Amino acid sequence: MSDPGPQGLPSDGDGTRAVRAGLPAPVKYEPTLPGPVFAAHFHLPGEPTGPYTYGRDENPTWTLLERAVGELEAPGEDGVEALVFASGMAAISSVLFSRLRSGDAVVLPGDGYQALPLVRAQLEAYGIEVRTAPTGGDAQLDVLDGARLLWIETPSNPGLDVCDIRRLAAEAHARGALVAVDNTLATPLGQRPLELGADFSVASGTKQLTGHGDLLLGYVTGRDAEAMSAVRRWRKIVGAIPGPMEAWLAHRSLATLHLRVERQSANALAVAEALRDWPEELGVRYPGLPADPSYAIASRQMRGFGCVVFFTLPTRARAERFLDTLRLVDDATSFGGVRSTAERRGRWGGDAVPEGFIRMSVGAEDPEDLVADLLQALDESAG
Repeated sequence: MSDPGPQGLPSDGDGTRAVRAGLPAPVKYEPTLPGPVFAAHFHLPGEPTGPYTYGRDENPTWTLLERAVGELEAPGEDGVEALVFASGMAAISSVLFSRLRSGDAVVLPGDGYQALPLVRAQLEAYGIEVRTAPTGGDAQLDVLDGARLLWIETPSNPGLDVCDIRRLAAEAHARGALVAVDNTLATPLGQRPLELGADFSVASGTKQLTGHGDLLLGYVTGRDAEAMSAVRRWRKIVGAIPGPMEAWLAHRSLATLHLRVERQSANALAVAEALRDWPEELGVRYPGLPADPSYAIASRQMRGFGCVVFFTLPTRARAERFLDTLRLVDDATSFGGVRSTAERRGRWGGDAVPEGFIRMSVGAEDPEDLVADLLQALDESAG
């Protein structure tokens, strides 16, 4: 049952919220979720006092999706704003480049998403000092003094290390720094960074939030009106806007987020346990395993442990044979989809991982089928 809300009434649980988030008030003969609004411009006689003027600034389809994302990231809170973007990297860039200027310092995770080195190079070209530290052990605290912004990625991608958001946010604020958390791996149902003290929660909606591997999307949520206004201005300047069809598909997909997260998290734990028990030592990592180095912190701040598992095979050749032998798991990048995928992450060259490192995104298939497929592939690829 949901937790009691005001006057002792039950408040919406995650499933109810995901199904109904962002929907407009019902109107007779109108669809529950209005279709996408395709418009570069809107009728605008006289002074531009309405909300919709030009397609790069606002769109009614974005408005509904942004409302939904805000309700998921910070349920029951007033004053939280969400902004949607054309991709996760557009959302990340909007926070970094709207809040930092020449002479500032920023702390980034040294083990984060592989595009962050590209971001670092651009920040440094603009005269911004970039410091890095690994996610595990709250190591970013050691390089925080004097920074303008702390960027946290927890769980980290692809290493699945976890840091204490509440502790880092409190320390950062005490030292005058803003805090942004990349919440992509967790989703708002697995972790709520704003509740843990972050100023921004940022994510790629391409992944589990929308869950079908058929669109690119990103978003930023935050409480501070001035900071979010700067993020909105950056979106307008660079034109990093989602198409209305993508925004509508994303909102449509949110209705199954709770079901997908529950199923995929349960499947990921089953997969991690099976890999852990395999006779070879695979170095399995999953925050939901009680023996995992991330488990203690993750179990305090996360409401679910996500759909990504990693393990390491002894050689590149073995990893490639393993991937070729799988029947139910596609060899593809990205993660979070309802269909399971896996890849040898080292093929991209941007992550400090062994050649046999496998990042697996666990889907919504039957867990027994997934486990059987993985075990047969491990067995056949060993020969």
